[in-house]
Amino acid sequence: MRKLVGLLAAICLAATVGCSGSTDSSQAKNAGGPDKVVLVLNWYPEAEHGGYYAALVHGYYEDVGLDVEIQPGGPGTRVVAEVATARADFGVANADKILTGCAQGAEVVALMAPIQDSPRCIMVHEEAGIETLADLKDVTLSMSTGQPFARYLKANTKLPGVDVVPFNGGVTEFLRSKRHAQQAYSFSEPFTAREQNAKPKCLMLSSIGFNPYTSVLVGQGGSASNDDITKKFVEASIRGWKKYLVDPAETHKHINSINPQMSPEVLEFGVGAVKPLCGSDNVEMGSMGRQRWQTLAKQLQDLGVVKPGEVDLTKVLPSTTILTD
Repeated sequence: MRKLVGLLAAICLAATVGCSGSTDSSQAKNAGGPDKVVLVLNWYPEAEHGGYYAALVHGYYEDVGLDVEIQPGGPGTRVVAEVATARADFGVANADKILTGCAQGAEVVALMAPIQDSPRCIMVHEEAGIETLADLKDVTLSMSTGQPFARYLKANTKLPGVDVVPFNGGVTEFLRSKRHAQQAYSFSEPFTAREQNAKPKCLMLSSIGFNPYTSVLVGQGGSASNDDITKKFVEASIRGWKKYLVDPAETHKHINSINPQMSPEVLEFGVGAVKPLCGSDNVEMGSMGRQRWQTLAKQLQDLGVVKPGEVDLTKVLPSTTILTD
């Protein structure tokens, strides 16, 4: 869960894939043996990272000659910066984080997106009678107002009688009142709320047009975006995601072993919520639409998050990216 901000040290000690800190990944390449690769996550291991762990657990990275270390993230992890400065070879980040990082000068690329629709939502109580984000009124709303999704919500809904307060993680405040709402991911906080006998309803931000790709695989810019290691890593990661969505059992055992807070029940709920967000059978796993990226870039510009001309999508989306338009 995203409230588990104190677990990184324990996770790093338990992780079979390690947490080696910020060693320059370019020093980890082996001549004559498997290529050592570091993937840094944007949060503690959970369902949103399932496909990457599946590729590790089932040996798909090993099959293509890669020795992969997955480093757990946390609230202070700056994935885009880690990849841009070659502290990691690859990272996992959401599309809006990638574009804001590029606007600040980071040279990274988006390689593939396993989760097509954003899990970002506003969680309300069923008893509140709020069916859509347009109906959101007369509640206390906990959310991080500086985040792009929060700015977009405030700019595109009226929010009458809504008292916005800082989001401090967890669901404690949510459970205290039926007139309390909060930011959430559809595959994490709702499970915790249900365990406490609440009846949460998820109002998806994508329903009002803010829909960044999620758990995007980020790579280094320049020539590295088209090298052999990158191609192999993308191929194996896609294979891992396909496996995870149909057979997550072994992957869940591994995630639970390195992050005990992710119980089998939590992970099963998570993959059930993630699966419909990964698109239909007609959508190629990992593919992205150029127009979706253009829309997101325009939204971030309109919100004042990035300035005109700061993001060059021709650099963000290299030739190796699977584009549908």
